[in-house]
Amino acid sequence: MGGARDVGWVAAGLILAAGACYCFYKLTRGRRRGGRRLRLRPSRSAEDLTSGSYDDTLNAEQVQKLLYLLESTEDPIIIERALVTLGNNAAFSANQIVIRELGGIPIVGSKINNPNQSIKEKALNALNNLSVNVENQIKIKVYVSQVCEDVISGPLNSAVQLAGLRLLTNMTVTNAHQDMLSSYITDLFHVLVTGNGSTKVQVLKLLLNLSENPAMTDQLLDAQVDSSFLSLLDGHVPKEILLRALTLLQNITNCLSEERRLATQPAFPAGSLFSLLYGKECAQKMKALVHHHDADVKEKVTMIPKF
Repeated sequence: MGGARDVGWVAAGLILAAGACYCFYKLTRGRRRGGRRLRLRPSRSAEDLTSGSYDDTLNAEQVQKLLYLLESTEDPIIIERALVTLGNNAAFSANQIVIRELGGIPIVGSKINNPNQSIKEKALNALNNLSVNVENQIKIKVYVSQVCEDVISGPLNSAVQLAGLRLLTNMTVTNAHQDMLSSYITDLFHVLVTGNGSTKVQVLKLLLNLSENPAMTDQLLDAQVDSSFLSLLDGHVPKEILLRALTLLQNITNCLSEERRLATQPAFPAGSLFSLLYGKECAQKMKALVHHHDADVKEKVTMIPKF
C-alpha cells in the first residue's frame, strides 16, 4: 500500500451467503489489544462482489473481515448479503461467541436503524440467531425497546414485523428481560387480533413466554384488549392458533390462584384481558370447545382449572 508497509496480503475467498459474494481484503499487521477488534484495511476490490454460494462455517478471520465490510460500505446489496452471511453463521454456537467477542453485535444491531426494510429484516434475523446465546442477550437487550416500537408501528404482517417478533420471542424465553416488554403488552395484543395467521402465531409464542412467568401475570391481565380477542377461541380457528390461545389462558390461570383472582378482581379495569377471560362470553366459548372435534383441543380445555 504505497510502500508504507512491506507486510500485507490479499485475503481472498470470503463469499457472502444467501446470494453471497467474494470479497478481497488487505489485512494490516496488528494484534488485538484490550479486547478491541483488529482494524482491517480493505483492498480496492473489496466491493467487487460476485454471485456465488458459501455453505461452510466462517472462521474468526473471515468473520472479522465481514464485520469490517459491514462497517465500511454503504452499498445496500453488500450490506444485506453480509447480514445474511452473518445470520446464517450465527446459527452455530461457536460463531455466536466469535461474533460477540469481535464486537459484532453492535455492528449488526446498528443496521436495524436502516431505512431499507430488507436490510432491517436481515439485521433482525441475525440478532435473532445471535440471541440464542444467553451472554449475547445481555448485549442485544439494548435493542429490545426499539424492536418493540418497530413491531407495533411498522407495517402489519410484514417481514420486518415477523423478524422483530421472532427476536422478542427468543429474548423472552427466560425471565431475565421480560419486564422490558411490560409497557408494550396492550399493543402486542392489538397486533395479535389484527394480524394474519402467521403474525398471530408469532405474537402468541411471545405472549406464552410472558404468561409462564408469575411476575408478568398482572401486566398481562391489566392490558386493554379488544373483545375480538375472544374470537381466537372459536371452534373454527386453526389448531396452531387455538391451542396457543388456550395455553395462554391456562398459563395465566395457573399463575393466578382462585383466591388471589377473586381478591384482585376490582383492580383490573373494564376492557382488560382479565374482564375478557373471566367474563360470560369466554366461559360460553370454553364450554363449546369441550365438544371440539380435535382431541388435543378438548384435552387442553379440561386442563384449565376454571373450566
